[in-house]
Amino acid sequence: MSDMKLSLDEIRGLMESFSSSGLTSFTLRDGNFELSFASEKPEQVYVCPPTAAPVAPGAAPAAAPAAAAPAEQKEEIAGNVVKSPIVGTFYASAAPDKPPYVTVGKEVSEGDVLFIIESMKLMNEVTSEFSGTVEKILVQNGQAVEYGQPIMIIR
Repeated sequence: MSDMKLSLDEIRGLMESFSSSGLTSFTLRDGNFELSFASEKPEQVYVCPPTAAPVAPGAAPAAAPAAAAPAEQKEEIAGNVVKSPIVGTFYASAAPDKPPYVTVGKEVSEGDVLFIIESMKLMNEVTSEFSGTVEKILVQNGQAVEYGQPIMIIR
């Protein structure tokens, strides 16, 4: 059997083709020569938005009043907004039997712990980037929060 010989440029070309192909593994064998590539590509998850229920012919759509409701609920936020740095669960205190880190009206300094976000069974303390008074806490203890979601306002 013959042993394959590849130049460095040929191997680079194979690597580029492999990485753009979407394959997770590739092996080339010829005699005693063996070249293998492998990668751990994250599993792609496709999410389809929910579809609207079919409307009976001649029925009037009732979407206009529902569209006006979110505009009424949106209020002007004045002050420094503390946002969730990650997706997880908001906790106001270190443990259920402990007092909350902060309450409305409490003075905080930059670097003070404000709350905890639990994500993937890890407790992440979130510290203040601002000094001031806690004006409003926008979420409830134990509530799921999204990345970038406003959590509290400090003035």
